[in-house]
Amino acid sequence: MSSRDPVLPRAIILSAGQGSRLLPHTENTPKALLDLGGRSMLEWQLRGLAEAGIREAVVVTGFRDDQIDRAVAQNAPPGLRVRTLYNPFYKLADNLASCWMARGEMDGAFLILNGDTLFEPEIARRLLSAPAAAITVTIDRKPAYDADDMKVWTEGTRLKAIGKKLPAHETNGESIGFLRFEAAGAAAFVAEIERTMRTPEGPGLWYLSAIHRLANAGVDVRVCSIEGLQWGELDFPADLVRNREIAGGWTAAQVRGADTVPAVGVAG
Repeated sequence: MSSRDPVLPRAIILSAGQGSRLLPHTENTPKALLDLGGRSMLEWQLRGLAEAGIREAVVVTGFRDDQIDRAVAQNAPPGLRVRTLYNPFYKLADNLASCWMARGEMDGAFLILNGDTLFEPEIARRLLSAPAAAITVTIDRKPAYDADDMKVWTEGTRLKAIGKKLPAHETNGESIGFLRFEAAGAAAFVAEIERTMRTPEGPGLWYLSAIHRLANAGVDVRVCSIEGLQWGELDFPADLVRNREIAGGWTAAQVRGADTVPAVGVAG
């Protein structure tokens, strides 16, 4: 185990998938490396984590892992230690299996970030500064939600349910795919994914299904709203256009020497 900051958690980025819904863009390139405003999704993520003070990140790879290994070697920001962890089951399983592969990295407080979530650094800072909870899920809110949104049902700051199939009357937000675990939440999460991976349906599940079960079992799962901040999810060709617009705005702001990116809410 490498040395780690005693206060700030390690970040685990789930980037094993190809992104088949983005074909032909991802025929030979993982979606984590698609160009967004002059940088890849992964590079924007690593920069955002570093700006928020994170000092260690583990990238779970799969499709074209060689490309991601090279990108990490070339683009890791100064002060951020980045390692990769290969998931050989990426073609056969969903991201719960990536979490299972990375369970050895979950030995204390940590962050999980979906490999297809573009975010401005303030989102990471807001998550890190959220009130103490075993597990904290970043959420956004919008007037309506579609079938592909990872919907949430909250009561105050407590998470009651999370999943793509929540009924409309039990939906009042969406997960952006960025979570914080404290030590107790990490232990509960590892135990749940180990239990789930032993079931017939386990390898085909999303890791957020484990969060849903933990919340229903009484684990303290809270939400942190990032309303008004910039983020985007990358699943479909239309998302690629939107994320390039977001990242292009950040690039332009940096060229102008601006200290921050414009805080305009953009849902995934």
